[in-house]
Amino acid sequence: MAKKTKTATGPKSGPVPGRTPIGIIGCGNISSIYLKRCGELANLRVVGCADLVPERARARAEEFKVRAMTVDELLADPEIQIVLNLTIPKAHAAVALAALKAGKSVYGEKPLAVTREDGRRILALAKKNGLRVGGAPDTFLGAGLQTCRKVIDDGLIGKPIGATAFMMSHGPENWHPDPEFVYQVGGGPMLDMGPYYLTALATLMGPVSRVTGFARITFPERKILSQPKFGTMMKVEVPTHIVGVLDFAGGAVGTIVTSFDVWAAEVPRLEIYGTEGTLSLPDPNTFGGPVRIKRAGDNDWAQVALSHPYAGNWRGLGLADMAAAIRSGRPHRASGALMFHVLDIMHAIHQASRESKHVKLRSGVDRPAAMPVDLVEGQIDM
Repeated sequence: MAKKTKTATGPKSGPVPGRTPIGIIGCGNISSIYLKRCGELANLRVVGCADLVPERARARAEEFKVRAMTVDELLADPEIQIVLNLTIPKAHAAVALAALKAGKSVYGEKPLAVTREDGRRILALAKKNGLRVGGAPDTFLGAGLQTCRKVIDDGLIGKPIGATAFMMSHGPENWHPDPEFVYQVGGGPMLDMGPYYLTALATLMGPVSRVTGFARITFPERKILSQPKFGTMMKVEVPTHIVGVLDFAGGAVGTIVTSFDVWAAEVPRLEIYGTEGTLSLPDPNTFGGPVRIKRAGDNDWAQVALSHPYAGNWRGLGLADMAAAIRSGRPHRASGALMFHVLDIMHAIHQASRESKHVKLRSGVDRPAAMPVDLVEGQIDM
């Protein structure tokens, strides 16, 4: 990276006890909610933000009263301890590796990297430098999926034997202001949306040991229907309708379908089937409910009261958990190992389709600890 070319601008402040200084790289569509929530989580403080488009960084910095910085300035700032990587998927690995080389832990948007090889490089460098890697999705830490975790751990549906997951839509080009990256290498419905579903399943049911899958491209070109690029045609580089079958290490069998080719569907987003009943899970791209259960012998579904806090859109909750874990020395929940296992599953499904075979996974991950039930929103550790 080039040497610093200018001085960072914006508010400056000294260290705040108990608050971990954060720097954000990537000031696109998702950065707004992260900046909002980082200001509300008690153990985080955003020092500054950077983007390859300086105007984006300046706009976000002004909106949230932080410093606008260049990428090089942010990486060189000795105050910043964690880099929040909100760049597009193709840049995830390069930014993560640069942050780790600069001596900073990194927390990023999903996926961990575009390739498994880059994912391994990120984890290896973090281990070598004694740093942490974590990242999205952190929705599994919210009220909805933590309630599902409690239902399963309390044995209310018995032993899980199966699961189904469906992410069915016609893609983001009718609303996203810059959707091309979703159809490029590193995107597609599996790598873009699959992490929400697979992370939920892995944290609720444990790791996946073997997969098979099928994939296709239905529309080789797509038209952007959102502003400011309305009417622009996009070439599709990745499969857009993918079906995967998952063998969990614990013995359950699951199915996942992710599609940007479907105009309408009435399938459930996510269900887990146990020996004593069925659990209907909320949209894993959200933090809240509803959570429903129907046990053997029940006539109707029953809604389960949420047992945990954080039902709103709390992007950054996993980042706050990682910051708290660094201070206390405990494992963090939205870990790099979890991100890599999900990345491994997604690539294995694509590989199984290309090679017409089952693929055994070499990665694995322990289920992260459940969140405490008595937290106040904004708080991480009791």
